[in-house]
Amino acid sequence: MDLTSSQHNLHNELIRKIERQAGEKEDEQIVAEIMRRRFFPTVITHKAWEGFHFAGHEIRITEATDCYGAVVWPSALVLCYFLETNSKQYNLVDKNVIEIGAGTGLVSVVASLLGALVTATDLPELLGNLQHNVLQNTKLKSKHRPCVKELSWGIDLEKNFPRASCHFDYIMAADVVYHHPFLDELLLTFDHLCKNDTVILWAMKFRLDKENQFVGRFQTLFDLEVLSNFPSLNITLYKAMRKGRMKVRPSKLSF
Repeated sequence: MDLTSSQHNLHNELIRKIERQAGEKEDEQIVAEIMRRRFFPTVITHKAWEGFHFAGHEIRITEATDCYGAVVWPSALVLCYFLETNSKQYNLVDKNVIEIGAGTGLVSVVASLLGALVTATDLPELLGNLQHNVLQNTKLKSKHRPCVKELSWGIDLEKNFPRASCHFDYIMAADVVYHHPFLDELLLTFDHLCKNDTVILWAMKFRLDKENQFVGRFQTLFDLEVLSNFPSLNITLYKAMRKGRMKVRPSKLSF
């Protein structure tokens, strides 16, 4: 290798290092901004709750520590922050939105406050707390009254959400892929609910290889675009549509 080639390689390596450091700094700044949206009660109460500032409102979410679906995970904050800061490009006013695996309901609450007709769904044992959070935080604040409905992935989909009459502009999901045995049913649910013009907004936290491989399986049915990536949280925010319906070139991912 001659001197000129060596200098050229060093120059390229330096540029890559600078870009990587700039990306890490930007990631840290945005993550810090997202996390500043969360606040905690100053006085201990008999019910555990967390507070959030999104869509111009103070949101109080009641939590439980006995199951995954009753805790607000960072992926939900990432998705809420995106919805709020991109409300012009992704205008939810009067749009039909369904959240799968809604858990405590934070994403559904924010979507409702931004003007959407929201259906928040989860397992039957989570519906009580989910309904409490959604209705408490949207009453007299939202354009449309949100709906809370049972949805067990892969079960009675046509009965409860008939293709002929159910049309959703957006499907939202935050942290629905983790160590559980229902990944096949989750993919089936995405497939059933998604029409040709439906947009999926999905915040995914990467954990174990087995769960991460779901992204590859997802790509057999849908095109993916990376909207945001947060390495410090191991979270990626995706936009997805049925294959061939995406206007921009989809991301090529491999695991």
